[in-house]
Amino acid sequence: DGTVLVKNKNIKSYQSDELAEIRQESLSIVFQDLRLFDQLTAEENILLKSDLKKHKTATQILEMAKQLGVDNLLKKPCGTLSFGQRQRIAIIRSLCQPFDFLLLDEPFSHLDQVNIKAATQLITAECDAQNAGLIIVSLGEDYFFSYDKKIIL
Repeated sequence: DGTVLVKNKNIKSYQSDELAEIRQESLSIVFQDLRLFDQLTAEENILLKSDLKKHKTATQILEMAKQLGVDNLLKKPCGTLSFGQRQRIAIIRSLCQPFDFLLLDEPFSHLDQVNIKAATQLITAECDAQNAGLIIVSLGEDYFFSYDKKIIL
């Protein structure tokens, strides 16, 4: 048992509309199932978030795609990409908004060590730039992040 505070207030005391606003304004999430639209291109999936938030430029998005080795896949429908490629697209999409916390649910399950390292470097740089926290749910892999706290369940 414990208490979760968001903006110095117990999360249980928020109304559902307040929680929705916190989710929209303070959190960015990479879901385990990624929640990409298969019929849209990788670029369109990223731009859905980017166009809403106006946080990243097209040049910045392309640079992130280059860092994660998916710049050549941006015009392809997400439904045609491998799961690992889709994970990298979802990571880029999650970084296209301002956030206080980035939540990652099994974000690297289909990536090799080289791609994991590239992704962790990009995520760390963006979290540092936004002075944001990072929460990762994982099946026990130890990634290239330097953790403040590591909780093993």
